[in-house]
Order: sequence, then structure tokens, then C-alpha cells
Amino acid sequence: MAEELNALRDKIDAVDRLLIDLLAERLALVGEVGEVKSRHGLPIYAPDREASMLARRRAEAEALGVPGDLIEDVLRRVMRESYASEKDTGFKCMKPTLGKVVIIGGQGQLGRLFGHMFSLSGYRVETLEQADWPRADAILAGAGLVMVAVPIDITCQIIDRLGHLPADCLLVDVTSVKGEPLAHMLAVHQGPVLGLHPMFGPDVASLAKQVIVCCQGRDPAASQWLLDQMTIWGARLQQVEARAHDEAMTLIQALRHFATFAYGWHLSQERANLDRLLALSSPIYRLELAMVGRLFAQDPELYADIILSSPQNLAMIRRYYQNFGEVLGLLEQGDRAGFIDAFSQVSGFFGEHADEFLRESRMLLAQANDRRQHG
Repeated sequence: MAEELNALRDKIDAVDRLLIDLLAERLALVGEVGEVKSRHGLPIYAPDREASMLARRRAEAEALGVPGDLIEDVLRRVMRESYASEKDTGFKCMKPTLGKVVIIGGQGQLGRLFGHMFSLSGYRVETLEQADWPRADAILAGAGLVMVAVPIDITCQIIDRLGHLPADCLLVDVTSVKGEPLAHMLAVHQGPVLGLHPMFGPDVASLAKQVIVCCQGRDPAASQWLLDQMTIWGARLQQVEARAHDEAMTLIQALRHFATFAYGWHLSQERANLDRLLALSSPIYRLELAMVGRLFAQDPELYADIILSSPQNLAMIRRYYQNFGEVLGLLEQGDRAGFIDAFSQVSGFFGEHADEFLRESRMLLAQANDRRQHG
């Protein structure tokens, strides 16, 4: 039996090596595709092309008895690597006549990411850091774009120091709140103004499919080249008013980060044995615990600034606390029927999204479980 099994395993190993050869060939072709896209100014991410390609591959796989979900999983992972590879070939410069790009806070993580993307697109990039302010006028002279990429708590005071930019310079910020920074930019600079909020961290391998929120300030036509440039980078742009953005962020960021912090704080106060929790966890709890632990591997000042950035955030957290207490009251009273009724209300609120989220989470959990090792 062992000899027969080893022979089959050898054949599988040979097929795996063929797969590696094919993947290497595909990545080489992706590099050529990236060069063509760069020359012609085509976006790195083409959603229609991706969707149609996946549909065709699924059909072809299923015709051969290969599960469609399997080939889609494989191809999506391959495409993620492909987007990262395409990025390294560079991008077409959408405004060659632009003066230099100056990133204030350009040595920070997000500033470095944008600086890298602008450099890959052929722009001249300079940074302005805290120690550079005595030379700020010289650094900012001739700037076609000034991007403010500093911590939230000092963003507005930095913006207020930018009253002498070139008249046609595009002034942009990338903080996670938009109302107040946008108002300060409009007050201090009479030229074009745009507020951006990248909905991703600085560790992304590519901007393909990453969301960047855009809040118009002044002279949208003067910032269209930047929107086009970010689209070529692969980003998905979402245009929204600053007030609507900040209202949404109370749920997307402030409340979510607070709830995650509170759960992590509770675990620490309970002195939970994390190794035991991991060993006994279901895939979904392991993934949830990873999301909690991820928060505490990052900069505490960033999350403090996000949560404390607006009185609306604290009001939202207070309402969350009240709703939490109401549900706890049902449990303390042993009100099983009341809990089920509340559950049904929430299920009705989510509607069709509940089934959609169930399907998405199944895929995430399967992938997380694939990577699970001992413990």
C-alpha cells in the first residue's frame, strides 16, 4: 500500500511543479500586460474584464468536473498577485506638466505609499517633515499638488500654515475625517481643493480594488487628473459629501474600533488564555480574534485620534452602550422570546444582505481554516 501511495504522491508532486511553471509563465505575461497598460494609461483593475474572465473559467472548469468555486478561489489569489506585479511596472502620468508633488508627512506610512505611487507614475515627489518647516517656502515653491498626510490631531493646524501655495496648486488631505479639514483647506487656499480618505492601510500590496473616498472642495475640474490617476492605480473612487462621509465613518470606523478595543480590553481584564482560546476556537471565532489582535498590533495614537475626532463619534458610542444595555436586560430577565423577537428585527433590517454576508463569510472562513495549523 505504501508503495502505491508513494507513486500517486509522486504524480501529484509532478503536477504541482507543472502548476508552478504555469504560474511563473502567467506572472511573466502579467508583467507584459502591465507595460502595455502603463503606456496607454489603462487602469490596473478592469472589473468587467475580471468578471467575464472568472465566469468563463468557472464554466470551463465545471465542464471538466472541477468545482467552479475552486477555480475562482485559485484565480482570485493569482490575480491579487498579478495586480501587485503590474504595479511595479509603473503607470502612465496623467498630468506631465504638473509641478512637483509635495507630501507633508511623506515619511509616514501612508505618505510613503502615496509618494511611491506618484513616483511610479513619473511625478517628481518631495516631502516636508516637521524639521523642514524653516525651509517650507522653498519646498512648496512650484508645487502642483500638496498632500497633507499627518496625524488627525494636527491636520488642521498644518493646513493653516499653507496660506502661500501657488494659486493653481491642488491642495489635498488624506485624513479619516473630512468636514473640518476640508473647511480649513478652503479657508487657507484659494485654489483647487480636494478631500480624500483612503479606506485601507499602508501595508497594501496594490491599490487595485481599494476604496478611496473623494470629497470635492473647490474647482473639481482641476482635480480630475488626480482622480484619473488614482483610477489607473486600480482604486475604486467613491464620491460623497464631507458631512455624509463623516456620518458614515462614525459607524465604519469609530464605533467599530471602539467595540474592538472594548472586547480586547475585556479579554485582558479577564486574563484570558489566548493560546487555549485559539486551540478551542471555531474558524469564525479565530478570525474575529485575529481582527481584535490586529488592532492592538498598530499605533494606539491613531485609533485614539479616530475615535475622539468628533463629538458625533462619542454620541454614537453612547447609543451603542445603551442598546447593549437593553439587550443585556432581556437576558438578565430570562426573556427568551424578547431576545428572539429582537433577533428577528435585526434580521429583517439586514434583509437580503444577510444571505450575501453569509456567503461571503463562508468563503473567508474556509480560507482562514485552510491556513490553520496547530492550535
